[in-house]
Amino acid sequence: MRSLRTRLLIAFALLSGVTAAAVAGAMYVQARNVILEKAQESAVRQFTDRVASMTVPDAGVLSDRESNGVIIYRGRTLSGGLRPSDIPLELRAKAATGVVAWQRVVRDGNAGVLMGLRLSDLEFYGARGLQDEQESISQLALLAWVIGIGSLVLGGFLAWLAANSVLRPVRELDAAARRLGEGDLTTRVQVRGTDELAGVAQTFNTTAAALEKQVADARRFVADVSHELRTPLAAMTAVTDVLDEEAPHLTEHAGKAASLVSQGTRDLTRLVNDLMEVSRFDSGTATLAVEDVDVAEAITATLRARRWSDVVTAFEPVTTRLDPRRLDVVVANLVGNALKHGSAPVSVALRGEPGWVVVEVADRGPGLDPQVLPQVFDRFYKADTARTRSEGSGLGLAIAWENARLHNGTITAGNRPDGGAVFTLRLPSGGSR
Repeated sequence: MRSLRTRLLIAFALLSGVTAAAVAGAMYVQARNVILEKAQESAVRQFTDRVASMTVPDAGVLSDRESNGVIIYRGRTLSGGLRPSDIPLELRAKAATGVVAWQRVVRDGNAGVLMGLRLSDLEFYGARGLQDEQESISQLALLAWVIGIGSLVLGGFLAWLAANSVLRPVRELDAAARRLGEGDLTTRVQVRGTDELAGVAQTFNTTAAALEKQVADARRFVADVSHELRTPLAAMTAVTDVLDEEAPHLTEHAGKAASLVSQGTRDLTRLVNDLMEVSRFDSGTATLAVEDVDVAEAITATLRARRWSDVVTAFEPVTTRLDPRRLDVVVANLVGNALKHGSAPVSVALRGEPGWVVVEVADRGPGLDPQVLPQVFDRFYKADTARTRSEGSGLGLAIAWENARLHNGTITAGNRPDGGAVFTLRLPSGGSR
């Protein structure tokens, strides 16, 4: 499908071409007819004057006066340079009526006009070439072509200017809409003039401002709620710690209830912490505390702290500058996701590439559905819609992705050729912003 720019250029070019062709063609035809008519009128007038001066059919005199003509007396040629066979029968028939007749002819590529008049038994015929007029007409045709082509080129240039003037604000709106869709809520477009496109730009800015305010209010609400929940959650955590200690001494049902309350409190605490972390990313207050880090040692510490001793590791010695706390969050989320939703063995590989530190977390599970891959890092997204009450909040991979982005890095998800999912973390080895 052609772009709007191409369609505008084609439409303008066709319009200018058709208009130029029509105008140039009409001018050419009109000028050609005028030239030929004047030439014919002049030739007929001269022919009539010559015939009027020939009162005596003297062959010698007639030959001198009309070398490009012929005089026929009762079917016999008296004088002239034309042959009777050169005169069309239609012209002779018209001349027989007693009026001056003429007919335009073309012989050997040369245009001319034949004239005839019959007076009593005498037939007078003359010829006049139109070479000069033909050259003038050829020049007119060339001029018409030049005007047509020039108009087409000019029309294309004007179409290009018009398309640019119309499409520039459209392109700006498209780019702004893309940035807005990618999360840049401060995006605005410049309003030029007072036409319809300016109205669309103004509407876009108004909508973007309203959306920015709504999102900011929503983020502030989440941050405030999360912050307010921390105090009661701290108290609940202290109570659940006591319940965990007393659970072995309680009855079966009471111990089970205490365990459920304790687990629910831990899940809620983790969710609140995740929400607060997400609100920091959204507000732009999340920062890095970079330092020189032995990446292999940092990943080992992450696995050891969570007692994931069955995770297979393959590390190369890599040292770079990054935020060790955020690296711990990323690795913990990726490995924890593999342990929950994949199959053993889960492996973590570390290697260095030119300009990058690469960490791969893989499992031997069923892998990721291709329909899941584009959404796997979305917030609150769970591949299994029936797993709505699982331990995960659906924020772990989103937080890992945000932490990688904060380091100017990336995380990608895919499937291993021999089965299982693989998540690849790439961080710049030259340091982070």
